[in-house]
Amino acid sequence: MSKIKIAPSLLAADFGNLQKDVEMVNQSEAAWHHLDIMDGLFVPNISYGMPVIKAIAKHATKPLDVHLMIVDPDRYIKTFADLGASVLTVHYEACTHLHRTLQAIKAAGMKAGVALNPHSSVNLLEETINDIDLVCIMSVNPGFGGQSFIQNTYKKVIALKKMIVDQGATTLIEIDGGVTDANAKQLSEAGADVLVAGSFVFKSQNPTATISALSKIAST
Repeated sequence: MSKIKIAPSLLAADFGNLQKDVEMVNQSEAAWHHLDIMDGLFVPNISYGMPVIKAIAKHATKPLDVHLMIVDPDRYIKTFADLGASVLTVHYEACTHLHRTLQAIKAAGMKAGVALNPHSSVNLLEETINDIDLVCIMSVNPGFGGQSFIQNTYKKVIALKKMIVDQGATTLIEIDGGVTDANAKQLSEAGADVLVAGSFVFKSQNPTATISALSKIAST
């Protein structure tokens, strides 16, 4: 089994000491920094804006995995490219012209991701899967950290993995929400490649050790 990427969600970090938490992720076994961008419209919450992302980017030595939970994400594609995002994920539910949005993200030099809310079927991506670098399956309702994992997620991952294999795509599957040591292995076995973990990492006694343990559990 290939090594699973762990992407700690900085939404759960200590905002009063963000540099310390970014540097912890840099020095850990995590692969990416996961940044959740919320506008208070697409989801009922607001997270951080451009100045905070700029500050994170200044200290981050690992790729920035940026998840836009916003309406009309096309407006900000160039902005996030300029801020240094490596992966830019938009919500299927927020894109009227998904194919065009994916092309614009790639043209700006980033990998293109698509997120699906819990109620959205993976079949919605059948026409575009070969244009998508990463699919982020929301395993909680987007907007707030610390929610319980939705059990139907395993079935979605298996169905999505089959679609990727059947179409000869190279798309990665990312799981976002409620990821812990209790479901990491099963998610990996279902076909997940990247696990986003927020509260489970940052609220633990030793976040570095937690990242290491999660990576080990998911990759064996």
